[in-house]
Amino acid sequence: MAQPKPAETPEAKELSLVGKVELRIALTDSDTKLESVLKTYLAPLLLKLASDHMSVRNKERLDLLPILMHGLDDNFRESAMHTASLFNVVLKLLPHLILPLRGSNEDLDLRIKLGLAERATDAEFVAAWLGKLLLFHNTPPSSKGCPALTAEDCDFLQLYGKNELWTSGAPSSSSNGMNLTEAKIVSAKFLSSGAFVETERFLPALFASADSNSRLADIGDDMLKRATPAISLDDRVLLQKLLTIYLGTGGPSGSLPARRPLQIKILALFCRSEEITTFAPQILQIVKEALEPQDQRSETTTHAPKQGLEATKLRSQVFAFTNWTARVGSEQCLKALAPNLVADLRTYVETQGWPVISDERGGASAGELSSRSYCYESIGLLAKACPDLQLEPNLDILRWLFISLGCDNSGSDVSISIEQALGSTLSAFARSSDADVENALTDLLSHNMMLKVGNTDAYGNTVIRSSRYIAIRFANRCLPFHNVRARLMDVLALADGSRERSEVLEEGKRGLDPYWYRNINPINELPTAGREMLDTSRYQMPKFHDLVEVIFAGKESSTATHHRLGFGLSPAVIFCRCVLLSQALSSRNVSPVVDTDWKKNIDAIVANDEKGRDTIKEYLQDEYNGATRSFHLLTFLQIALDALANQNTADAESSGDCLLELCPLIPEDLLREISTRLIQLQRPIFASRYRSRIIASHLFGILASQGKEATTDSKKLLQNFSTKIVAWENCVGSEVHEVHGSILATGYWLSRRNYLRDDLSLGGDLERRLVTAIVTILSTGRDKDILDAATMAIDQLFLYGSLTAHSNLDPLDISSLIIKIGSRAEAGDENSILALGHMAMQCDEADISTSVLNQIVNSLYALHEKRQPELQFAVGAALSCAAAGWQSKSLIGFQDVDRGFPPTSARRSTTLTTILEKVLTDCKTTKPALRQGTVIWLLCIVQYCGHLDQVRNSLRRCQIAFKGFLADRDSLNQETASRGLTLVYEKGDQGLKDDLIRDLVGSFTSTSAGLAGSVSGDTQLFEPGALPTGDGSVTTYKDIMSLASEVGDSSLVYRFMSLASNNAIWSSRAAFGRFGLSNILSDSSVDGYLSQNPKLYPALFRYRFDPNSNVRTAMNDIWSALVKDPQATIDIYFDAIVDDLLKNILGKEWRVRQASCAAIADLVQGRPLAKYEKYLSRIWTLAFKVCDDIKDSVRQAAMALARVLTAVLTRSLEAGNSSSTTAGTMLKEVLPFLLSPSGLESSAQEVQAFALKTLLQIIKSSSEDVLRPFLPELVGRLLALLSSLEPQEINYFHLNADKYGMTAQQIDDVRLSSVRSSPMMEAIERCLDMLDDTSMKHLQPSLEQALRTTIGLPSRVGVSRVLVSLSTRHNFVFKPYADYFLKLLRKQVLDRNDTISTSFAAASGYVARVASDDEILMLFDYCKKLYFDSGEDDRYRTITAEIVSATARYATDKFASLANDILPFVFIAKHDPNNRAKELFENTWNENVGGSRAVSLYLKEILAVASPHLNSPRWSIKHTAAFAIADVVKSLGSEVSTSNAQLIWPSLEKAIGGKTWDGKESVLEAFVAFAKNSDLLASDPKIGELMQTIILRESKRNNVRYRQHALAYLGDFVDICKGIDWYERVHEITSPVIQELLDAENEMDVDSTNGGLSSKITSERTLANAMRTLLKSIDPALRDQPRLMTSLLQTLESVKKALSKNDKIVRDATLEGERVLFQKLAATDATNTFDSVLAEYISTMFELGNQTEQSRTKAAEAAAALAGWSRRGSTLHELLVSNVGAALDRERSPVIRQLLLSVQQALA
Repeated sequence: MAQPKPAETPEAKELSLVGKVELRIALTDSDTKLESVLKTYLAPLLLKLASDHMSVRNKERLDLLPILMHGLDDNFRESAMHTASLFNVVLKLLPHLILPLRGSNEDLDLRIKLGLAERATDAEFVAAWLGKLLLFHNTPPSSKGCPALTAEDCDFLQLYGKNELWTSGAPSSSSNGMNLTEAKIVSAKFLSSGAFVETERFLPALFASADSNSRLADIGDDMLKRATPAISLDDRVLLQKLLTIYLGTGGPSGSLPARRPLQIKILALFCRSEEITTFAPQILQIVKEALEPQDQRSETTTHAPKQGLEATKLRSQVFAFTNWTARVGSEQCLKALAPNLVADLRTYVETQGWPVISDERGGASAGELSSRSYCYESIGLLAKACPDLQLEPNLDILRWLFISLGCDNSGSDVSISIEQALGSTLSAFARSSDADVENALTDLLSHNMMLKVGNTDAYGNTVIRSSRYIAIRFANRCLPFHNVRARLMDVLALADGSRERSEVLEEGKRGLDPYWYRNINPINELPTAGREMLDTSRYQMPKFHDLVEVIFAGKESSTATHHRLGFGLSPAVIFCRCVLLSQALSSRNVSPVVDTDWKKNIDAIVANDEKGRDTIKEYLQDEYNGATRSFHLLTFLQIALDALANQNTADAESSGDCLLELCPLIPEDLLREISTRLIQLQRPIFASRYRSRIIASHLFGILASQGKEATTDSKKLLQNFSTKIVAWENCVGSEVHEVHGSILATGYWLSRRNYLRDDLSLGGDLERRLVTAIVTILSTGRDKDILDAATMAIDQLFLYGSLTAHSNLDPLDISSLIIKIGSRAEAGDENSILALGHMAMQCDEADISTSVLNQIVNSLYALHEKRQPELQFAVGAALSCAAAGWQSKSLIGFQDVDRGFPPTSARRSTTLTTILEKVLTDCKTTKPALRQGTVIWLLCIVQYCGHLDQVRNSLRRCQIAFKGFLADRDSLNQETASRGLTLVYEKGDQGLKDDLIRDLVGSFTSTSAGLAGSVSGDTQLFEPGALPTGDGSVTTYKDIMSLASEVGDSSLVYRFMSLASNNAIWSSRAAFGRFGLSNILSDSSVDGYLSQNPKLYPALFRYRFDPNSNVRTAMNDIWSALVKDPQATIDIYFDAIVDDLLKNILGKEWRVRQASCAAIADLVQGRPLAKYEKYLSRIWTLAFKVCDDIKDSVRQAAMALARVLTAVLTRSLEAGNSSSTTAGTMLKEVLPFLLSPSGLESSAQEVQAFALKTLLQIIKSSSEDVLRPFLPELVGRLLALLSSLEPQEINYFHLNADKYGMTAQQIDDVRLSSVRSSPMMEAIERCLDMLDDTSMKHLQPSLEQALRTTIGLPSRVGVSRVLVSLSTRHNFVFKPYADYFLKLLRKQVLDRNDTISTSFAAASGYVARVASDDEILMLFDYCKKLYFDSGEDDRYRTITAEIVSATARYATDKFASLANDILPFVFIAKHDPNNRAKELFENTWNENVGGSRAVSLYLKEILAVASPHLNSPRWSIKHTAAFAIADVVKSLGSEVSTSNAQLIWPSLEKAIGGKTWDGKESVLEAFVAFAKNSDLLASDPKIGELMQTIILRESKRNNVRYRQHALAYLGDFVDICKGIDWYERVHEITSPVIQELLDAENEMDVDSTNGGLSSKITSERTLANAMRTLLKSIDPALRDQPRLMTSLLQTLESVKKALSKNDKIVRDATLEGERVLFQKLAATDATNTFDSVLAEYISTMFELGNQTEQSRTKAAEAAAALAGWSRRGSTLHELLVSNVGAALDRERSPVIRQLLLSVQQALA
């Protein structure tokens, strides 16, 4: 028979019904059917929420969610109130929804399960209202509403008036309200699940991230980080929503603005959107509200005062947003925004006080100053972005900023911001071409240039800061070069000299240099329209007459000009001179090249170029002829003369040079006009400065020689000079300078006067006397300056023909004079060398003077021994003069007065040929000194005499001679030869050029002898070891030959040879400085050749980076000369250049490898990746290969290349989304390489270090999307590197710490600190910030591997810090893995190194934050096992303490929830004998319980844990448990319940058992307290008897240190036991002890070995406690009179001996015991039978000697206790009265006297 089916339970029935309803709902296939089903079953289904069965309620809640959320969006449009109720039910159900792990399959399916996938509108509705819930605050009805929510929103969330719906705390039993905070957190977690997509959760995530609750903010931050990449911040709909939230909608029912933190978050998002700049009105409102003063703010603009740190943060973000708008906004948007924004910002600054900040409130706060700085910066950026805003005639903004810079007193930080703002506005003016703006700007800048600190500006403000630097910057960048007032500002910038700031001086110098002006105003920064008028507009030179008019103030006196211009006078003169000469040359289309040597170019033309001098002279004669037209030039010349005459400075000498240079070129009427001021030259002629005397003397010679008759001034001066010269032998001090100047002036005057008057004789008496004096000086003089002057005077007289070889010289003849001057030449005097050459010009070839000419020439030849190149150039010039006379080009600048023909000199026909033959012959010598001399002489002869037939006919021989020096070991000889070859090439005709090319190339390529021999590769140039250069010898010409060979055109050798000039000598020799370059550049064949031979560019580009400075400079000169547009040329031949460099980077020659590295580095910088992307992998690979090159310089070049590649990569990464594709491409190439054996694992330390540095930069700069795929491997590698890159010295110090007075722990602490601040640790943290679920999944094995395998403290500590970071800052992605890592950490905490162990223990505490409760409990179980099984090893117990403490500190919530499982153990462990473990456990206990009574909460658990370990074989554990039991007793207080006492007693009995040990006295103390505070002693006779046995047993212990406490606690126990006579047992215990200690009085005192009390103190305390306990044990009420008498007598003897000891402790204890005895005795009805005995006690009390005050007090108290009883016997009474009276007479202490008086009154 079938068994009946069991009845279904009610719970099962309800579940079945719910399931059936769900099935019906699930089977509906239309909204109509669903509506019908819900009408029927929804109400009954909701009733099931109140079911008595939990399973039904849970199922109902979870199954209702899809139903409730279905159609919410449609319902809301029909009935908002009904929808609010449904939404409220959803909120109540959410806490019961168990969310799956994020990223799991269940999480991905959640959206489908909840029905949100099919109805996206419902998902959007729920997400939107959950977001509004996150914004909602439960405000009182009187409030204005919630920020960012409308009144309707608040009503909806409050169910339209149900204010009790939400509570701030846990709902009470009388309230059904929900906790708002918890509801928000649950909602945020729901939003972060797979139920919603990123676009739906973006706004709620934003709201949550700005919440003040950290739990909610953490969830919001995580969501926002994931949602932001999925949305477009340029979506206008989204931006409009954000603006509405930020600003509110206003009106009675509108929304208020968002709270400050949310506004800050929104602004940060705006700073990533370009489209936001189109919302002009809203942007203006945002800025206006942020800057609006508190007292002017309307009620609708904000909900809280803008005060404090939050307001400062908001303003900072507003300024950042303003700057963003200025940078990315379109021109149209900025035109609409900028005016109002700038006005608001200026208003804000002016409201604070402007330009002087208001001090009404005690000065500005730090936040206000910061806002002020931001305002200025924003104004600058807006003005830059909208140039029309500032380019107006009044220059209102610029003027306002300049006033701010000069007068704002807000501090240095604010002034820096003002300077930045001015710098931002600069570019707009630099592009402006408006004349009115230029004039207004010029006026403004001029005004600011004149202001100085302390002055008052045009608006009445006191200047506290100079604005000259900014003003001069504006002048140089914004005003055209031809603006003469701008150039005046440059001059004024130099006026104060060294007193002025260095940057002002530098800007002033740059503004006066057209080359620098063009550099700081490049063409590409000019407007397109302006580029076409470049040469005639912006870069055009100012007009000379305008410069003079403005700079030198027209008719202003020279004194006033000097005062106004100060140190700028001389630079002004020099600049005007250069402009004048440039203007003159430009008039004939021979403008000097404007480059770094612009002034030197002009100098070279004026000094050596005949055509150039003629051009200048013609121009000056034409333009400045006549009084009116010559005014400005005359003014300029007078200023220069005044400067020389009135200033004894180097600058004055420069002015004199200008005047001296122009005198030969200006019209005669101007020269005569200047001559009228001749008297001014006396001062500089007699000046102390050597150069001033020479310049002034030269000028005197030119000016005084003008006219047919000498002027009065010139006669006066000449007479003065004559007087000085005649007295030359007696001059001293400054008189020497006067004689020197007088001789020079006389020499210059005589030579020029005689030439101009065509009278070469010195027939006058004055002339003869002067010449005789000069020759006499040369004969007998010794002073160097005077001899120099005499030599120069003779030089000038011979040069102009006033003296010849036939002149009568006294006291020397011509031969002796030559010897004298020659001796000075041999001493290295360049003037003497030139003097010999000029003397030779007046010596004929065909008569007796031939020997004189030969003597001079031979003297010059002999000077080759002087190894000074400058002297050899002087010799060369002298030889050219001797050979060609005035036909030598070296004398172009010497003819400073003009009669239309040069001065006379002796005829020449063979001298030049003779000298040339001599020089060519000597070029073949092997003598080094002569070789250098001859090659320089030959260069000078070709340079100065190359136009003469004798030289032209010998050009082929000259070429051969020069060629022989190209392989010379002296670089100067090589360069001289290369310049000579260029001269030869340029001076020959085409046929000669072809022959020379064939000859030169053949000499290098053929083994047979050429025209004059050859130099082959095997030719031995030096003796072995003569030139130990280390790397071999590199010569310029070889590299030029190599370049020509690579290109395939040997003619380039000649074209480039002149550019190989790297010795400093060339920059000082104007005659050679620019030679050949203009011809090469004008050679059209060069362009034609280059256009057909592109092979030149790769080779020439590489040679520009040659390690040899000579080669590098030469090739750069060639490149600059030949490549007119380098950028375009490189772009065209880019591939060819890169291929050449990659081929040569591993070449055989180290120079080629190094040059290739440097060239690639230069090539890739600033170029788009697409240009070299296909080469990138090869470049990185080859660069790192060369990083391990055998040569150090090559390695350095490779490292520099790697740094450049890294910088390029870093900039791409920093560009963010704009170049994410580029950055991703580069990273895919670079990162695997850096992590490969060629990078971080390279054996070369340099490579490894650089790979690491590169890696850190990449991590710092990369975006999340780009770097995320590499994160797992990066983190693991970086963790391992923390140890491998630690200096090895650290390990040595660690092992030998004691040798350096340190401990290993101290060193570990330093290592730990270094890890925390390590850049690698920062990089690791940056990597962790980029983690998502996928990358975390891949990081887990990498991190586990690091945890298990890394060695070394830095790496292991690094791993622990990674776990900490994951647990705190990235807990959402880490949570699924927390249990696993917490389990792994159990083994890691046992590391032998304490620092590592502590770090892992702390990490375990952090990981416990996100671990499950079960895993944390397993961790606690592990800690307990580790603690109790550790034996005597303190370290393991300390580790346990570290783990528990870290968990309590860092996972507080988890720890609190599991307190019952761990706190009992903590209570026990806090009694550990190890101080460190004890401290940690104590702190943990104290921080997690509410007082000592909390022990009662965990009493059973504590006893359960402690009791088993009271019998532990490990002493430390046993003692810890015993201490814990003792602490339990003490913590329970004065009343221990019977039940608790019965629980405690077994454990306490066990704890007190056994032998003694250190600290057991605390257990004994607890035992006595237990007996006192519980009723077991009295209620349970068996336990009471056992207690007595225990206390007596413990009192009999012989342990000296323990015994003192045991005896004291015995006395306490005696007091507790009422009705028991203890005397016999106590006397039995204490009597031997007392006797023993009294007998051992004289024993030596011994210190304790463990830091405790000494043996003497221990004995004293033991005796004191024994005496006190013995006296306490006498209870007169329990002993009859005989037995009482016996006990008193037995004790009396001990009392006497104890009181006789001079020991305070024993005495006080005995007296206290007597007091207790007397009190007990007084309480009985005993008779005076004991008078005699008590009399003995009294005698001992008052017969003591020098007692302490405390002892006297206790004696008085004992007497007081006996006073009442003493009346029973007259003898005792009288004795006590007597002793008290005597004691009162002796006593001085008021307190004791008062006590004795009370005793006396009681006895009366």
